[in-house]
Amino acid sequence: MPKILVIEDESAIRRVLVKILVEESDTYEVQEAEDGLSGIETIKKDDFDLVLCDIKMPKMDGVEVLEAAKKIKPEIPFIMISGHGDLDTAVNTMRLGAFDYISKPPDLNRLLTTVRNALDRKELVVENKILKKKVSKNYEMIGESDGIGVIKDMIEKVAPTDARVLITGSNGTGKELVAHWLHQKSNRSSAPFIEVNCAAIPSELIESELFGHVKGAFTSAVKDRAGKFETANKGTIFLDEIGDMSLSAQAKVLRALQENKISRVGSDKDIKVDVRVLAATNKDLKKEIEDGKFREDLYHRLAVILIKVPALNERRDDIPLLIEHFSAKVSSEQGIAQKNFSKKAIELLKGYDWTGNVRELRNVVERLIILGGKEVSEEDVKLFASK
Repeated sequence: MPKILVIEDESAIRRVLVKILVEESDTYEVQEAEDGLSGIETIKKDDFDLVLCDIKMPKMDGVEVLEAAKKIKPEIPFIMISGHGDLDTAVNTMRLGAFDYISKPPDLNRLLTTVRNALDRKELVVENKILKKKVSKNYEMIGESDGIGVIKDMIEKVAPTDARVLITGSNGTGKELVAHWLHQKSNRSSAPFIEVNCAAIPSELIESELFGHVKGAFTSAVKDRAGKFETANKGTIFLDEIGDMSLSAQAKVLRALQENKISRVGSDKDIKVDVRVLAATNKDLKKEIEDGKFREDLYHRLAVILIKVPALNERRDDIPLLIEHFSAKVSSEQGIAQKNFSKKAIELLKGYDWTGNVRELRNVVERLIILGGKEVSEEDVKLFASK
């Protein structure tokens, strides 16, 4: 049921607006406020789907109400009510975040159309927030061990900044989850998150993949093509397995970090980019530097913040939580009933040597969900998850 607040100091106009809204739909729950100050107090105490707010009022005018409300509850759409002398101000309120404005005396059709559109937009905002929360759960880091706690604390501190982060750890530990979390909790979360697996791209193509190319730059370059850095503009680029990147590509990445500029392969034209760079590797980059395989200056540019993701063997107490999480996830994906794991089954799994880390555990849980009994037993683990 949509809740609407009408803030209007002229009682006659306020009554008209309330009457129009109530007669338009019996689902509308309409409240009133006789001035800006009482209006903002009402907004603080209750949640509304829409506010209709007069501009000229005593104690606190409509512009001040709008600015205050946007700080408290920015998702509430505002329709401003303007007299003939307030039109310039009304237009300015839209720059401040108002959904729209209507003139006095209100035209019935325009008012109701604007109200419906504003309520539709509020519904979309709520749906997007719910969807974003669902998306976030796909990259949730499961665990309560000290190692995971440290990482979560670091993410909370580092994510709102533009600091570059180097994520290290063995294969399957969840380095990409850390990168996704950093992006989703950052101010760039509504912009692109572009992931590049440097190990999966041939060395002769990595520069084109990252920086793009112009037509004719090489045999198969039949048209101009933007690279990943351009695609990630205003967002985040995640360079996974950066230890496998060629030295020539490393030089170009270094320039991009130093100057916020890139140039496409085959062109000397500079293109400005605004990109946050996250990188990950399972290699010892300091050893790679000693062996002449990785640039030391690039390492220091990337490793402003270092996050080491612990191996699963180092956080065995998280295994029961991970089993429960993967059991629910796999059951949902496969369309089968979720299964419980017996205490003995869990203890047996906790004792395994997880060389493949969390990724391996997930695969084992999926196998046990599909092949095991109604409750996954110790015997199921010995039979289907034997190491």
